[in-house]
Amino acid sequence: MGRHPTSGASRPTARTRPGDGPPRLAVLWCPQWPIVAAGAGIDEPVAVLHTNRVIACSVAAAAAGVRLGLRRREAQARCPEVRLVAHDPAVDRRAFQPVADAVAAFVPRIELDRAGSLVFHTRGPSRYFGGDESMAARVLAAVDEVLGDAIRAAGAPGIGIGDGRFTARVAAQSAAGDPDTTRVLVVPPGGAPAHLASRSLRWLVDAGDVERDLVELFARLGLRTLGDLAALPEADVLARFASPGALAHRLASGGDDRPIGAHDPPEGLALVHRFDTPVQQLDIVVFAGRRLAEDLVAVLGEGGRVCTQFVAVAETDHGETSERLWSLSTGFTAAAMVERLRWQLDGWARLDPSSVDPRDPDPDADPLAESGVPTSGIVQLRLEPTEVRADEGVQLGLWGGRSQADDWARRAATRLAGLVGDEQVVVAEWRGGRHPSDVHRWVPASLSTRLDPGARSPTRVSGSGGSGGTTEARRPPWPGALPMPSPATVHPDPVAVEVLDDRGHPVAVSGRGAISGAPAVLRIATGERVRIAAWAGPWLVDERWWDPARRRRLARCQVVTADGTAHLVVLEQRQWWLTATYD
Repeated sequence: MGRHPTSGASRPTARTRPGDGPPRLAVLWCPQWPIVAAGAGIDEPVAVLHTNRVIACSVAAAAAGVRLGLRRREAQARCPEVRLVAHDPAVDRRAFQPVADAVAAFVPRIELDRAGSLVFHTRGPSRYFGGDESMAARVLAAVDEVLGDAIRAAGAPGIGIGDGRFTARVAAQSAAGDPDTTRVLVVPPGGAPAHLASRSLRWLVDAGDVERDLVELFARLGLRTLGDLAALPEADVLARFASPGALAHRLASGGDDRPIGAHDPPEGLALVHRFDTPVQQLDIVVFAGRRLAEDLVAVLGEGGRVCTQFVAVAETDHGETSERLWSLSTGFTAAAMVERLRWQLDGWARLDPSSVDPRDPDPDADPLAESGVPTSGIVQLRLEPTEVRADEGVQLGLWGGRSQADDWARRAATRLAGLVGDEQVVVAEWRGGRHPSDVHRWVPASLSTRLDPGARSPTRVSGSGGSGGTTEARRPPWPGALPMPSPATVHPDPVAVEVLDDRGHPVAVSGRGAISGAPAVLRIATGERVRIAAWAGPWLVDERWWDPARRRRLARCQVVTADGTAHLVVLEQRQWWLTATYD
């Protein structure tokens, strides 16, 4: 068992050199992919939830009024028969493997962008199959055959071809949706600026992964389209909005999201781990991959470089091979490489849908050992960097800011993410709202700016642009929000309770905020009765009054029980709910 550098590794096809324009790329986009992974039927209303909000919905659920961003209760109110599924990124990734393999039959090397989307160079495949349109039609037909009826349950996939990832993503998302159309959109070479000029700035968020708060700031400054942003002087955008603004300007101008200064790595930098005996345990292979990733990052770090694109190749004793290309414009850490490798191997092992329950009821089962795909153990693992750039480091503030404890927290989060998966290690980020459950959201640690050295939180984008950020006290106000201090515990599912007065009658609140009686007793579902020692309120909230389907009217009260515990109770539709508890 050993690790060896090798110079015989293959190089990516159709790569561009420094100074060239954006590469000619194709993007396959499958809309509402978590719905496909959930196995939704053609006419079955299904919604996928993450942090109690809808992140994907089937065509039938959308027709019944379910929309992205709705809370669980709102989705059920609009469509009582909707089937709710908890979001599982591992299931999404495994379900996407057959689609990736179908595309890999036409192109030499694909890049998994995210579950439901992949990227590949078009130069070779387009020449072989007679042009961009012909090649895309063949690939799309193969994907449709793999997905079957799922394209009518979640929306049909689309393929976009253009100069750079952003242009191709916009084209692919624009072409996807209707299964009765061609669903192929080709942007001619050099036509990206004209194609993007009239499109809304929201595409920077949907297809460019630009911070939503930065895009909203552009809109408040009077910019409406990508053409408006591209018309601004690039130097002025960089001076005011720093590197995030420069990236947004480059995308709006038809450029690529690849980092400036990226180049090919030195020859012979690939690292190979050969196992003495075939290995069928996923954890053993991933552990070997972690050692390779740490060595690769260390070697590049000694030269002041960071890897922005690499190839992971696993080979079995019977010659079966899994090869995937991975890209990250900000540069890969060892933990990020390992996370991609685990995704790749897990999807490869579970290629046969009959080999394991799709919802993975047994988390301790090893996929390589049980699936039979591949048919023999892994004997070789290779990591090869294909694109590197200079590591520019991070500019920290002169006073305050990050501390040693922050660095320890970031390293611990990175370590945990490599062990249990990116989606399982989350941190809380402020986003604002009137209700305690809306004030913060959970995001993966790798995507959170709170653990990114030198980065600003998305909530801290200010009109002054470059440096600094807003403090907690200067966050945007939310009329009707609860005053400080915030509750220590926010219940994900509110608890039904009864609030009674001294005579044992339910306490009611009129539309004008008049309370029928002083709250005296709090009775929970188990029948336990607790005396209320003090109370405050009620405070009325009337949200989205212009939307009959989403309107909410409620009254909130703060109560302190005899045991000294403070609670937030809410009266909505004649039912009291215990939503939060103070420390």
